[in-house]
Amino acid sequence: MRNLVLPLLLVVAAAPALAQPKDCGELKSEIDAKITANGVKVFTTSIVSNDADVDGTVVGTCDGGTKRIVYKRGSAAEQQDAN
Repeated sequence: MRNLVLPLLLVVAAAPALAQPKDCGELKSEIDAKITANGVKVFTTSIVSNDADVDGTVVGTCDGGTKRIVYKRGSAAEQQDAN
């Protein structure tokens, strides 16, 4: 039983560090890299407030859930032409 106490305490102590909210810029960069790795060449991602109306797909949240990262396929010019 004593052999189990120390590892359990270490896991409990490390848990808050794993739950830290991500910086929006860092998370956006990670998402951009994943999208590019999947072969998508033309896209935009943007950081918006949580209460903003979005035209696109929400692909992540950051800053403790106060902001969202929105993905749109195609270039900004193509999106303007569609509107």
